[in-house]
Amino acid sequence: MTVELRVLEPEQWDGWYGQLERAFGGVAEDPEERALWRDLTEYERSIGAWDGGEVVGTAGAFSFRLSVPGGALVAAAGVTMVSVRTTHRRRGVLTSMMRRQLDDIRRLGEPLAVLTASEPPIYGRFGYGLGTGQLRMEIDTDRVRLAAPEGAAGVRLRLVSPRAGSAACEAVYARRVAGRPGMLERRPGWERLPLLDPPSERHGAGELQCVLAERDGEVAGYARYAVKPDWDGSGPKGSVLLQGVEALDPAAYAVLWRYLFDVDLTSTLKTYNRPVDDPVLHLVSDIRRCKLSPRDGMFVRLVDVGAALAARTYATPVDVVLDVEDAFCPWNEGRWRLSGDAKGACCERTTDPADLALSVRELGSAYLGGFGLASLAGAGRVRELRPGAVAEAGTAFGNDLAPWLPHGF
Repeated sequence: MTVELRVLEPEQWDGWYGQLERAFGGVAEDPEERALWRDLTEYERSIGAWDGGEVVGTAGAFSFRLSVPGGALVAAAGVTMVSVRTTHRRRGVLTSMMRRQLDDIRRLGEPLAVLTASEPPIYGRFGYGLGTGQLRMEIDTDRVRLAAPEGAAGVRLRLVSPRAGSAACEAVYARRVAGRPGMLERRPGWERLPLLDPPSERHGAGELQCVLAERDGEVAGYARYAVKPDWDGSGPKGSVLLQGVEALDPAAYAVLWRYLFDVDLTSTLKTYNRPVDDPVLHLVSDIRRCKLSPRDGMFVRLVDVGAALAARTYATPVDVVLDVEDAFCPWNEGRWRLSGDAKGACCERTTDPADLALSVRELGSAYLGGFGLASLAGAGRVRELRPGAVAEAGTAFGNDLAPWLPHGF
């Protein structure tokens, strides 16, 4: 039977989400987690691929605002919940859902689409380029010391329940978003995501905990974490499992990390998603004992090249013509003149000779400033058509802070 794409109806959600769970191994989620994703689902932006009465494919999108260099929050579709039943692979189901989705994103006027990938090779052919990285750390807190900067003495720590501290934590997070590209403004309902703590997902750890850093009675930072106890013949060797830490100033940030280093009966701190330029790397006494492991983070797709490039600012003045290849979204194909600086930018169609040639995938990698044009050119992914254009544009696309996506979706 012909596979048909249809917008998801609320009464179809259980079957639709069940297909997604089967595609990711068939393990049912905890009821609290399932309920959260049901509440967050934007039905008008969710697609089901139907073969007769069965859903055989899923794809959805969330309406986000994404921080870009310069601090603007730009409308971005958060592509999510993508799956195809194994029986329907290689029949064009995924391609048809990606085609429908990008057409809808363009119609809604969102310049960007972003996603995290369970299998990164899949999405390059649809124009998504790796735009952010993340860092895993496993720190030997028995042997690594942590320095605290001036002002640490004025920071007070207070333990609260994660729910009681939620509003204060979200206020800190909201103030951090514009300062680092790649962070997502949390819309109503998303504050529930970092509070998820189903016992089935703890894997031997205790319940989620929250510590607030305060100065003069005002919350200046927070950390959410759990402790996984462990012992051997020589004594305790538990682990602190860090979920998230944010602060408004260096002293509060360092004090929070020092607290996490000092949790009783632990000798290891593990965290699975920190920025690749996390300031804690400059606070530790021995970087080798932090077991750093980089990995991919968020993939970025420019849906409207002109609007996306004009939405951010540039570290140095730039005036460059880009010859863009985009077979999947042909409205982006052709030459664009990008002119901008630290105050703003414009990007318009042009017939002038091109300075650089690249695909929309490479633009996605460079867009947030995480991956340099020179590096992409070194891999043969960007072609320099005017001598010096790579250096000029590459410097302009850079950013002081590495882009980072703090949580999945």
